[in-house]
Amino acid sequence: MNSEIMGGEGGSLPPRYSLAAQVFRSPPLRGTPPQRPRLVPHARHSFALGHVARTPPPPLILHGCLFPLLLFLTAAIPTGAQTIFDRDASAPGLRFDAPALLAPRISEAPEISARAAVLLDAATGTVLFSKNPNEEIPPASLTKLVAMHIAQNEVAAGRACMDEIVPIGIESWAQNQPPHSSLMFLEPGQTVTLRELMLGLAVPSGNDASVAVAMRFSPSVDEFSAAMTREAERMGLTRTRFVEPSGISAQNMTTAAEFAAFSREYLRLHPQSLAEFHSVREFAFPLAHNAIPARRANPGTIAQEIRNTLLWTFPGVDGLKTGFIPASGFNVALTAERDDTRFIAVILGSPTAQDRARDGETLLSWAFDNFRTVHLAAPAIEDAPLWKGRERAVALLPDPAHPLEFTAPLDRVGDRNAPLWFATEIDAPLVAPLPARHPVGWLVFADNAGEVHRVRLLTAQTHEQGGFFRRLWDRVRLFFYMRSAQNRVG
Repeated sequence: MNSEIMGGEGGSLPPRYSLAAQVFRSPPLRGTPPQRPRLVPHARHSFALGHVARTPPPPLILHGCLFPLLLFLTAAIPTGAQTIFDRDASAPGLRFDAPALLAPRISEAPEISARAAVLLDAATGTVLFSKNPNEEIPPASLTKLVAMHIAQNEVAAGRACMDEIVPIGIESWAQNQPPHSSLMFLEPGQTVTLRELMLGLAVPSGNDASVAVAMRFSPSVDEFSAAMTREAERMGLTRTRFVEPSGISAQNMTTAAEFAAFSREYLRLHPQSLAEFHSVREFAFPLAHNAIPARRANPGTIAQEIRNTLLWTFPGVDGLKTGFIPASGFNVALTAERDDTRFIAVILGSPTAQDRARDGETLLSWAFDNFRTVHLAAPAIEDAPLWKGRERAVALLPDPAHPLEFTAPLDRVGDRNAPLWFATEIDAPLVAPLPARHPVGWLVFADNAGEVHRVRLLTAQTHEQGGFFRRLWDRVRLFFYMRSAQNRVG
């Protein structure tokens, strides 16, 4: 079906076998739409403002013997619904085939200096901007987000605690890290909690902290790195791999698309990490309680600021991580939220730190100026008629695999007080038997200018065939009903 079903003069929907229509308004309820959509009646449903009215079926007139007529009808009546499933993405959970509704805005995307980037709506996974999304580039210190993800998974599973003391061995000693490493300034004998190590990863981006976390959860750094790669594979990230957990190696690899998918999943699993780690602007270490006994009077505390400068300059930014090595350029995984809309931007290979900040600000500003996330409550969906079944109606539910949230341009569904309409649309007459969770139609949302979103409708339960005489009677009724509906459409 055309993606803009309510577009064009008159705001009418194209003819289809269904259309039980209902009205849904996003709160608060205000206003009256200037014109009702024209809906094709089917299966005893007709459109009425604010509710679904039921009308009697067309009269049945039989001439002659019933059974010859039934034999003729055998080849004339459809017996089921079609399955339609269309999803395409270059990374798990991301939708690169943005709806046509967004195309005019996406076509006006800005230019950036980075080698690769992906910008998406965090709630829906809709990709709004991409540049070389599948180019393999070392993630640099974005790698530490994967180490933090594994640590937080262990805490969530009860196998670790944020306030536990983590031993600091020679491997994680600051002076044993590679040249040009960013450091938390760990040394053996310090008293350090896992929470402090996580802050050391998030704020100063300490390579020593990444080694300490690796040794906490694996026998060796190599084994922890292998576990990071396995976790990426488990998440469906086929081009993301790690040889060490800090990001200093150019052999670590990812793509903008895959790391954007990872960042979205990371925020879904660890939403608390934004306040606890990624929006913390400064971290001081070691404090007196961290230092070895001989240094507690003068622990040599070093205060370091986070390198994500947009935390200060761009309203709504609350994460995630920056990174740099010569092989990659300047990288950042950014996220920002305003008015219940959150965007994620992964930018890889900006020429300078200033370019990285400028690219991030450019993409986020463009996103908030043009798009927003619409969060819908599930509407009450009218049952659809069932033919030849034990029951007379089919309960419908939205496909849980396709959430009701969707990304909209600000000039469509931009006013939170504007009415938003929905209609149920059935692919074909619903004829028993029908299995549970079978796709039978669509839940279509529209504003006064046209369609904005649609979600698959499924059967809520299994429906068996009715008795012999019900099937015969419904076959005759359905034939004449469809003839009547087709005449009205024509």
